[in-house]
Amino acid sequence: MKREPFYLILHLLGGLVLLFIVAPLLGMVWHAAPDVPEAARDPEVTASILRTVGLAMAATLLLSVAAIPLAYVLARCEFPLKGLVNAAVNLPIVLPHTAAGIALLGVLTRGGWFGQAAESIGLRLINSGWGVMLAMAYVSVPFLVNCARDGFLAVPERLESVAMTLGASPARVFFTISLPLAWRGVLSGLVLMWSRGMSEFGAVVIVAYHPMIAPVLIYERLGAFGLKYARPVAVLMLGVCLLVLVLLRALLPKDRHVATR
Repeated sequence: MKREPFYLILHLLGGLVLLFIVAPLLGMVWHAAPDVPEAARDPEVTASILRTVGLAMAATLLLSVAAIPLAYVLARCEFPLKGLVNAAVNLPIVLPHTAAGIALLGVLTRGGWFGQAAESIGLRLINSGWGVMLAMAYVSVPFLVNCARDGFLAVPERLESVAMTLGASPARVFFTISLPLAWRGVLSGLVLMWSRGMSEFGAVVIVAYHPMIAPVLIYERLGAFGLKYARPVAVLMLGVCLLVLVLLRALLPKDRHVATR
């Protein structure tokens, strides 16, 4: 390890940031530890956590059908206003999530065009699992698009060109060459989108307070009963998030970082 003063300062500053991240979580676990077993046996808590994980996964899989092709288009095609499209894709990252929820509410209610279309086929979007999934997907889909796009950019275009020269159709090239070679970026994006969807609160609470997912349940218990009842649920969700993080680190290439540009 280098011992020059500059590197010692870097380590000190990095340690302060790490402490800033970890200390509140350790404090929460310390205070909530005696109450976690009881919270884990609470049917409302376990149902909300399972609902959170399941709806986030469903939202990720449903949106991936369109998000992955969009990522491929952004990686391979040049077209007017491409920069604007990239900016639009990343807009949910910087948009306040309460604002995202209000924007979604405008199109998902019965007065909105999407809500009317869903109502006509018997789908209820507000205060339903569908509403939760749409809110989760809206704020998390940029992570999938960005990671998948970077994965496709890492695939040499000459391989696709050679395959097309030999008579392969664009669809065959995509499914047999591009997608298999970009799998790590795509899979990392799926896990990132899933994990970000699980943690969403602002957009979900506006669009679909019920059925209650874990972030909303934590907020409700904090407001109604205080920290003692909110902390154990938060610790259980922290455990789920840690498992997702371990999975994410296992899937990511060792020489890259997730890009969210």
